Amino acid sequence: MRTFGFPEFLFILEAARWTIALSLIAILGGAIGGLAVALARTSDNAFARGVATVFVQVFQGTPLLLQLFLIFFGAPVLGLDINPWVAAGAALILNTSAFLGEIWRGCIQAIPQGQTEASQALGLHYFDRMRDVVLPQAFRIALPPTVGYAVQVIKGTSLAAIIGFAEVTRAGQIINNATFQPLIVFSLVALVYFALCWPLSLLAARMERRQAAALAR
Repeated sequence: MRTFGFPEFLFILEAARWTIALSLIAILGGAIGGLAVALARTSDNAFARGVATVFVQVFQGTPLLLQLFLIFFGAPVLGLDINPWVAAGAALILNTSAFLGEIWRGCIQAIPQGQTEASQALGLHYFDRMRDVVLPQAFRIALPPTVGYAVQVIKGTSLAAIIGFAEVTRAGQIINNATFQPLIVFSLVALVYFALCWPLSLLAARMERRQAAALAR
């Protein structure tokens, strides 16, 4: 057994880069998937709406931890070679896609129906209507809740420690097993998460206040 010192502190701090990297992968991949889900959920095609609805219900209705297990332990059963990076990234992208898709669906539907009807009267098809009329306005509405949800994504990366992904929580587990000083170790882990999440929480709150003030004028 060794005591907790600067090398252990540095090990946990360096692991934050993998938490940040995994969070960025989840948010960027989830943004692409979420946009597809939101467009499908608001489309005129009943089949697309049905598929998107099932996707959302499955990934919102099951725990992220279970999704990680199914991908990481299920892929080898199907003959696929998968590592913790791929499994964690895939699970978080799919999960984030479902939640962002629902957030953005609500933002799209918040645009007054009259604008959609006016664009239809001008002969704009669904794609042009979304690109030129609806999505630019929905983007402004969606920005605060999207930034707020990014905080949940960062915290969700901690579950990847279960499958051996070496992010902050996993680094904390490794150091705790070597030092047997859980109070110090996991307090530091909590501080790292707080340092990553708190600025985003403040940014999301500020965006919401500015948006509320703009709507009040």
